[in-house]
Amino acid sequence: MRILVYGGTFDPPHAGHLHNLAAAIAAVGPEHAVVMPAGIPPHKNPSATPAALRLAMCAAFRAVAPCVTVSDWELRQEGRSYTVHTLEMLRAQQPAAQLYLCVGSDMLTGFEKWFCWQRILAMATLVVQSRQDGDGAALRLAAAALEKRGGRVLLCDAPALECSSTVLRAALGAGALTPAQRALLPAPVPAIVAHCGLYRGKKEAADDQ
Repeated sequence: MRILVYGGTFDPPHAGHLHNLAAAIAAVGPEHAVVMPAGIPPHKNPSATPAALRLAMCAAFRAVAPCVTVSDWELRQEGRSYTVHTLEMLRAQQPAAQLYLCVGSDMLTGFEKWFCWQRILAMATLVVQSRQDGDGAALRLAAAALEKRGGRVLLCDAPALECSSTVLRAALGAGALTPAQRALLPAPVPAIVAHCGLYRGKKEAADDQ
């Protein structure tokens, strides 16, 4: 059995996230694809959006494919969310499963900075979708370097869809969402944002895509 894991802050989920997951599913053909919203990510500040609302917005991913489920496992853990712990949990639950980890291109090039990255490589095949046109050469170099360390890397053959949660949050907070940006927000994200008044008056400092 093949299990694909896709983690992130997803604050909010957008068309780029769904595109990346769809490309990974097409490349892997998993029996199960688990979307895992992070509790406190190790590489960025905690999200100001309540975990329950980010989890609710992640229902958008179920439209990608029937095999997709959304897990609150990382949200229920104390402290920062580390991918290695998530993979260890899945390995304990499904010892015979083949694990695949969906990774954005920006993460692949700095993968050796991840906590216990060697352990991650031992447990899972990395599935990489480009997030920016023109980064193919850098991705191939990064993949080759990790494969020399014993890793397994699968590069998705799908065009990049550039999209940023930071830009969308800023537009939502300012009440200045353009029609093109609105089209990047899948259901039920717009309804939850509007009902709960998310992102109003928030200042953004860095792009988390």
